[in-house]
Amino acid sequence: MARNSLLDRFRPVGAPGPAGPAGVPATDDEGTAAELIPVFEALDPTIAEGSEETGSAGAQAQQTVAAARRQAAALVEQARLDSGAVRAEAAARVSAEAASENEHLLDEAREEAQRLRSHGESRVPELASAIVADLVQDLLGRGTDTG
Repeated sequence: MARNSLLDRFRPVGAPGPAGPAGVPATDDEGTAAELIPVFEALDPTIAEGSEETGSAGAQAQQTVAAARRQAAALVEQARLDSGAVRAEAAARVSAEAASENEHLLDEAREEAQRLRSHGESRVPELASAIVADLVQDLLGRGTDTG
């Protein structure tokens, strides 16, 4: 039985009222696949175009990944080169700071030594007088003991 439209696949049913023949799907030897064949055939160019675009996008993605890998390798290499200069700069800065700190400590030590020297030198006359007085006292004390 040839069909004119989708609605033809159902048998006509009777008017409302007492029970009559039931409306059931007509048996179809070709099945619903026969109805879908023209739809899928119409989609074939779109599917082919999608496959082409997918292939093109995949190739473009591979090129982008390869370019990104090259760029990353160049950045890593540049960082390796720059690290030597940064290390040298840091070492120079640390050395300069250490030299400055050493110079500061040396200046403080010189000031402390000068202060101690001045203090010691200021006490020399007093200590010399005390020593001479002790010696004189000691000599006078001996002279009276022997005489």
